[in-house]
Amino acid sequence: MKRGRFDYDDLLPFPLKTVPHPKGALRVYEIPDSEKEAVLRKLYIFRPVPSLDAEMEDIHEEKKFRVRDFIVVREGRSNILASPYYPDSGGTVIDWRPLDI
Repeated sequence: MKRGRFDYDDLLPFPLKTVPHPKGALRVYEIPDSEKEAVLRKLYIFRPVPSLDAEMEDIHEEKKFRVRDFIVVREGRSNILASPYYPDSGGTVIDWRPLDI
């Protein structure tokens, strides 16, 4: 990922894959592991930005996940930082609860 500044909703420089979903196909970025931290720092809306190894809970699913397992979904002209459970219940970054406190 380029180090230059981009707006939150700019198209990211990664391929998009289409994932089937009951409410319509989702477009999910294929982000290499080596770029995950940079993407997290750009799209995470709270401070401080958690470590990729931090544990969170998706409050909709009531399931744990490691931050490194996040996904970014492209919806319309927006990038949505989400838990890996987003396709099941719609948990975005605002629905993450830290467990490493």
